[in-house]
Amino acid sequence: MFRRAPVLTLALLTSLVLAACGSGGSGASDSGGEKVLRVAGEGTYSPFSFHDPKDGNELTGYDVDVAKAVGKNLGMTVEFTDVPFDSIFAGLEAGRYDVVANQVSITPERQELYDFTTPYTVSTGAIITRADDDSITSLASLSGKTTAQSTTSNWAQVARDAGAKVEAVEGFTQSVALLKQGRIDATVNDDLAALDYLKTTGDEGIKIAARTDDTTQQAMALKKGSDLTPKIDGALEDLRADGTLAKISDTWFGADVTQ
Repeated sequence: MFRRAPVLTLALLTSLVLAACGSGGSGASDSGGEKVLRVAGEGTYSPFSFHDPKDGNELTGYDVDVAKAVGKNLGMTVEFTDVPFDSIFAGLEAGRYDVVANQVSITPERQELYDFTTPYTVSTGAIITRADDDSITSLASLSGKTTAQSTTSNWAQVARDAGAKVEAVEGFTQSVALLKQGRIDATVNDDLAALDYLKTTGDEGIKIAARTDDTTQQAMALKKGSDLTPKIDGALEDLRADGTLAKISDTWFGADVTQ
């Protein structure tokens, strides 16, 4: 993921004021007797947490909808704060909010520092080709082919390791443009990026030809020892069992990416 430089937003300033008023860092805040779940996300990270200009600039996204569903299950009001990703964990540690819901990948390093809920997103690597190209069916099929990748992405190395020649591009959209022009054979990326592109554009000129073995799980992050962690886990279990998570996923990606 590419991250922007930290910017102190109005929403973050609001959260600082609220934090200064004395809400607890290990659990939810209490506003006038009403339990509030304070959730942080970037607010600029489509389709996960972003302000949609087509809908009055309202905060929306996959992670936003999951957080709202968790709050409803727990009988809590959800209060969102926009925070640049570079600052998001510092704010969590400072108790400015209770949970980060922003496609946070679970890693051993992060697990040493934070609590993680059960995953609500599972992503894999995807090989995207032109819709009429049936010559690529696996990573091994990329040997001798040309792909387009961001040079800072781990997918560039995945393509090289498979024997592909890699053309440098700035991002997924440019890769797709080169692919449709016939200048490259494929591009490798996170399947969530591909699914979001296909869902939002309806582009029938490309397809996901195969998936790689790379799997990443994303979850909500909380302070170590937070009493909210088991509660949110229970809510996510309920939402998975009743089909709510799958429905939210289908709305945003046209597929179930929750398991």
